[in-house]
Amino acid sequence: MVDGVGDSVVFAVTIPATVWRRYYGGSVRTVRVTAEDGRTVAFPAGVLQRFVGADGVYGRFRLEFDGQGRFQGIERLG
Repeated sequence: MVDGVGDSVVFAVTIPATVWRRYYGGSVRTVRVTAEDGRTVAFPAGVLQRFVGADGVYGRFRLEFDGQGRFQGIERLG
């Protein structure tokens, strides 16, 4: 949660490098995940850019958003 306002979701993502190229190239712009609590969340692929490695994007993340559903931050949990 950000400053007591908004909400957060925790999710795992697996995007191999071959698939990530479609995000990077712009043909796919939105990542849609199912959070651990069952909610479906969509967000811009660019949010994950700093977590991309040579093999793609893998891990468990917490995505934070405000009361209006706007992105506030993301962190890798593991």
